[in-house]
Amino acid sequence: MVRPRSVIPGRQRWDVAVVLGRADVAQLVEAELRDRSGVTSVRANPVTGRVLVFHDPGLSSEEVGRLVRQAVGLTVRSVRAGSSVAGPEVGESRVGRRSVVPGWLALAGGGALAVAVGSSLLRSPLVRLGAVLAATAVVVARAWRESRNRSLSGAQGGAVRNPLTLIVRSHRRRFWMTSALTVVGQVLFLAPAMFIGWMFSVLTAGPSALLVRLGLTSAAGQLWFLAGVTASILVAYAVVSFIAGVLWRDLAQTVQHEWRAEMYARVQRAEMRYLEGERTTRLTGVLTADVDQLGRFLAGPAADLLQLATSLVVLTAVFLIAAPGLAWIAFLPMPVIAWLSFFYQERVAPGDAASSESGSLLNGQLVNTLEASATVKSFGTEDYEIGRMTRLSEAYARSNRGVAIRSTAYSQTVQVCGIVSFVGILLFGGLGVLEGGMSFEVYNALIGLPYILLSRLPGLGGAVEEYQKAVAALRRVLELGDLPVEPGGTGRALDVATVQGEMILEGVTFAYPGRSPVLEDLSLRVAAGKTTGIVGITGAGKTTIAKLLLRLQEVGAGRVVLDGVDVRDLRLQDLRAAIGFVSQEAFLFDGTVGDNIRYGTFDADAGRVAGAARLAEAEGFIEGLPERYDTMIGERGVTLSGGQRQRISLARAIVKAAPILILDEATSSVDNETEAAIQHALGDFARERTLIIVAHRLSTIRHADWIYVVGAGGGIVEEGTHAELLERNGVYASLWRLQIGEAT
Repeated sequence: MVRPRSVIPGRQRWDVAVVLGRADVAQLVEAELRDRSGVTSVRANPVTGRVLVFHDPGLSSEEVGRLVRQAVGLTVRSVRAGSSVAGPEVGESRVGRRSVVPGWLALAGGGALAVAVGSSLLRSPLVRLGAVLAATAVVVARAWRESRNRSLSGAQGGAVRNPLTLIVRSHRRRFWMTSALTVVGQVLFLAPAMFIGWMFSVLTAGPSALLVRLGLTSAAGQLWFLAGVTASILVAYAVVSFIAGVLWRDLAQTVQHEWRAEMYARVQRAEMRYLEGERTTRLTGVLTADVDQLGRFLAGPAADLLQLATSLVVLTAVFLIAAPGLAWIAFLPMPVIAWLSFFYQERVAPGDAASSESGSLLNGQLVNTLEASATVKSFGTEDYEIGRMTRLSEAYARSNRGVAIRSTAYSQTVQVCGIVSFVGILLFGGLGVLEGGMSFEVYNALIGLPYILLSRLPGLGGAVEEYQKAVAALRRVLELGDLPVEPGGTGRALDVATVQGEMILEGVTFAYPGRSPVLEDLSLRVAAGKTTGIVGITGAGKTTIAKLLLRLQEVGAGRVVLDGVDVRDLRLQDLRAAIGFVSQEAFLFDGTVGDNIRYGTFDADAGRVAGAARLAEAEGFIEGLPERYDTMIGERGVTLSGGQRQRISLARAIVKAAPILILDEATSSVDNETEAAIQHALGDFARERTLIIVAHRLSTIRHADWIYVVGAGGGIVEEGTHAELLERNGVYASLWRLQIGEAT
């Protein structure tokens, strides 16, 4: 029998009958499943007969189920084929018939002996307490392993050693000091409960003999004394807890800030080839959600775990000293509540995810429909949208209802367990008082203490899960920290003022990872102080040439030379300071027009900014903006057109005033008239500068001093002036006729 037990995205647990009691079969099933595509980890347990499968979240539950059944089927056939004819089937006993009776007799005898010894030992309260604590430890250890496996599922690399010390790094002293304050605070929190119980004892049974020996003979005096001690402890608890809470949150904020600043600096300095291979959303997720998770654990769950552990140690010691016979009763519900905590955490996560997904769908559809009200009304689909919204709302309500039912059942079960413990102490403690085995003062002081511990246990599952999430987040942050960085501070210094601007590519070959070469044995020369055009069909590698000149990418073979020096020998910051670059994807930052133009040249004054805008033919539309150069343009310049964004980007490069300027399709989004005006304005700016124009539209480079035509194979197929290339009637001439409408 093979059937699913729990299905969570990325992790499934299956009941597999043939694995039960068969370690060899369990190993075979594990081996079969590990070889399956999409499966990251497998654990088959012959004791429980369950198989835990960690897999790529992209696999559906049906696909995983098919993989599990196939693996089990192959294993069963393999075991049967390898068995003798008279041998046992999978799942049967391996012993022969003659050995069955002696085996059962031995088992029965051993069981009887174990029961006898166990019943004798369990008469001891200390052994009973040990059994309760051991059961709790087993539950916590098992849940810890499963939580850790979930965090490791799909992760690259192995486990992180000493994760807590890695998270806090240089702040270990603060971490241990804050932890010590938390422990002290929890001890102070537990103490008033005993003193309050003592006060009730004085009220009901008269003055305490212990306090009488201290000189407090009257009941009123004892009450005043106990109330004063309790108040002092509560004040101390409030002060210590406040300081610990502030320190935890300050430590969390410090850790988040330092990790985020360090990793962001790493990303900024990472080699371009690695950044282009990464998804922006993944990098953003590591720098925000994962770094936040490191601090989130320190700000809450870390203190919760310490408080829980302190309560367990202190209360165990108190009961063992004052009432050892009641200790096991006080803590009896502990393994049950601990198991429920982890069980609930495991089961509620998919429900919360489904509820969140339903809510997102509902909100998204609401916004979508309201924004498209004109379309809805023009097509007369109001009733359709009302029906769709009703269905989404019903689905959201159903998912929330399921979460609410599970949460209520869990909280009520925990309350029942706490009440059972309380009733047990009332009963057995009361009997002890009646029989004279315990004083009423001790009984009254201890009666409410276990509930403090039991009330904290329900948060154990969530705290452990948060810890494992923090460890998984730390692993991803450390992976980000392994990105290779550019050699920014090394190399030969370059005085930008002395740059002539001659750039040469000698036998350059370049390929993006996992692809065939974009450029192969390409050689070209960009003359100093001249305008050089680079054209070719889409995908020929024109933009790649611009990236190689800037060392945004490194050549695979050959070299790039600036004024006779290999660019790899120059200091990277100096090289890029000597080159202005305008990309075909004009990126603008969320800020003002002026801020975007002076980006990178932050000390540029208003006159210089306005002059650059004039050369880039941007002054006209900027003057028409509400706040002119102080107008906010939104994220990525969303309030501007494509042509306006390109002109601001061009003005930014003009402000930089580098001796070399590379324009990569920099005017592709402007009209012909504006492009002609920009070219005319750039004529004066580019005088005595090296201008490299990468273009798809040939009108952009028709006046260039020299033009290179890059072919599909990544090499130069033609070169010359515009007139010379037209006379040759080759590739360039064909492209020219196509663009002016004389060819199809």
